[in-house]
Amino acid sequence: MATSVIFDDSEDILDIRLDSVFKAVFTKSTPNSKTALSRLVSDITDRKMEVLTLTANEPAVENVRDRQMRFDINCIAEDGELVNVEMSLNPKPFEPVRLEYQIAILAKEEFFGDGDFFHAFEYYDPVRGVSLGGRSRIMTLELAKVGSVAQKPIEQMSNREQWAMFFQYLTDPKMRGIINAILKRKEAIAMAAEVLLTISRDEVERARLRSEEKNLLDIQSDMAHERREGRREGMEKGTEKGRRESRMEVLNLIAGGYTAEDIRKELENRG
Repeated sequence: MATSVIFDDSEDILDIRLDSVFKAVFTKSTPNSKTALSRLVSDITDRKMEVLTLTANEPAVENVRDRQMRFDINCIAEDGELVNVEMSLNPKPFEPVRLEYQIAILAKEEFFGDGDFFHAFEYYDPVRGVSLGGRSRIMTLELAKVGSVAQKPIEQMSNREQWAMFFQYLTDPKMRGIINAILKRKEAIAMAAEVLLTISRDEVERARLRSEEKNLLDIQSDMAHERREGRREGMEKGTEKGRRESRMEVLNLIAGGYTAEDIRKELENRG
């Protein structure tokens, strides 16, 4: 194996499940980063591919609604077919899917109610039951569900399971032995680990990534505050509108010759 990397117990490793760190590891213009990304895509799709080009596919700075990491990967398959893959980390639920493959690594929460950490969905016509032949797929890895995988011997773990273990438990000191064993067994993961280790030991890069992550959290916090304020204002406007409508109903009933008791009963009946 050309790449050899081991994490000791005292190593302060950045969390690869953070958007900025994940992107920094897999989008660098280095042989290790490019090879690790090619192998990651190949292992998840179960189809051998090589990354040709990488294109950032992120919202503009002013678009604060959707700031998760996302990029397009142009690949060539083993049989020569050109394949377009969209890779995202922590996408929003029910995002529109545009590409032949969409790979979503879900690091923060569970999306589906079953116990499986990997799902592959195909496009099809539900009325006629006609599929697109598996050429357009959404593939998801839910890292929160890989706890059961950790009980398996490493030699029995699939490629997807080894990547999921790496992402989920890399920063857990109690799992360091298992992670190091995976690094010895899986060269592509060792390449990604070497890139991450270089980044983690670079104080300038650490500061930059932490700043980027803080800015993202600040944006999300501001958005949450704006949503709360919007709901509060909406409720206040709705309450005031309701009061105005009730007053108009009472005035109309008085104009119609209703007594006070009749008005009370009429309003109660209207609920």
